[in-house]
Amino acid sequence: MADTGEPETAGSTGTAEGAEGTGGTGRTGTPEGTGGSGSAAAAEGPVPASVRSGTFLPDPGTFFRDPGTALRGPGASLRRLAVRGGRAVAGLAIGALTALAGLLAAVPAGLALLTVLALPGARRAVLRPLTAVGAGMAGAELRRLETFYGILPPAGYPPADALRYTLYRIPLGLLGGMVLGLMATGLFWFLVGLVGWFVILVDYPLEAIGTGLLGAFLLVLTAQGVYGTVLLEAGLVRRVLGPGPHEALRRRIDELATSRSEVVDAVDEERRRIERDLHDGVQQQLVALGILLGRARRSTDPERAGRLLLQAQEENRRALAELREVAWRVHPAVLDEAGLSVALESVAERSPLPVDLGYDDGGRPPARRAATVVYFVVSEAVTNVVKHADATRIRVRVHRDRDRNGAGGVGMLGLVVEDDGRGGADPGGGGLTGLARRVAALDGRFAVHSPPGGPTTITAELPCA
Repeated sequence: MADTGEPETAGSTGTAEGAEGTGGTGRTGTPEGTGGSGSAAAAEGPVPASVRSGTFLPDPGTFFRDPGTALRGPGASLRRLAVRGGRAVAGLAIGALTALAGLLAAVPAGLALLTVLALPGARRAVLRPLTAVGAGMAGAELRRLETFYGILPPAGYPPADALRYTLYRIPLGLLGGMVLGLMATGLFWFLVGLVGWFVILVDYPLEAIGTGLLGAFLLVLTAQGVYGTVLLEAGLVRRVLGPGPHEALRRRIDELATSRSEVVDAVDEERRRIERDLHDGVQQQLVALGILLGRARRSTDPERAGRLLLQAQEENRRALAELREVAWRVHPAVLDEAGLSVALESVAERSPLPVDLGYDDGGRPPARRAATVVYFVVSEAVTNVVKHADATRIRVRVHRDRDRNGAGGVGMLGLVVEDDGRGGADPGGGGLTGLARRVAALDGRFAVHSPPGGPTTITAELPCA
């Protein structure tokens, strides 16, 4: 009797006869992966409007966070502290030199301006090149702050404010130079005390001890001075070049409106993806299962019916596995039951590629919303690497930035996903855009760096206090 009453689906007949059945198509709707083809770029996904507008000025105490800071190990904190201190000192030294150059240029410029103060036409003629020079110097200073301290420059400030900033920071730059001079003096006295006590063995050991202690005191004091000067640098940028209260409020309203719209789009995209997974995966496998059972029921050959039932059992197993996979992608129960660390370990165990997972929350588990976003970013990134990147390994690092967990600080949860694949991921692709929207919904930051040839690095930062 012919199987005319059965549903017709592409490949279903072959599934009934073959040992493998229909399967493995459950994630055909997954967007581009981290290693997929596209424009090679180091680009940031959607982030809060305060970041896009350039007015986001991070706590200078964090200085320059980068993916490497996610690596934890013996002595890592001391190395990070030494690197921060070295960059802060170098930034202050360069700032002192530029402040001295600005002072030398400001004196004759001021004298020239005084001579034409009563002549409006001549005053405008003098102010025009001064404003252009001031804007150029302000741009150089902002690049210095971003390079050495990680302070993102504001955008859209007028040239007159740039000139004001250049003049206002001259005494601050000279103050930084004085702090560095005292630091060098303290280091010299400390070394004199050490040499006098351990090497030369002077006849006046108390004087050597006193000199060394005074040098150590100066070093500690000037280290605090370096940190304070960095805070003043950030405050000056915010005060002179940043937006006023009304402008900041307007930008925040725009940011919230944009974020709300992006969240709605992300939810709709997630629903469409779940529908594709169910339609292309579980539904096709259930259709094949029904065909197998129907053919087994109608078969008059017991041996052939047994083979068909074995295939149906295998197809049922695949359908259940695919259904569990879809449920995990909707929301994993282990995330609520055991926490983010165990949930990420399950992602690593289910990956066909080796995943080097590092997790450090500083003994303070992140909030549920932040943990959920981190889990989905890691899960989707790992899935995309497996499907598109031609990689051999994946490195995942999740860490809490302790530097911003002080009194009144906002704890930041950092995330890095890196693979050794072919690179060339498109940050504007559907998958990466969806991840960026998830992060932006919590006022986080999301970035993708994927040059041709790799490696691809996804970084994210989320407030988790």
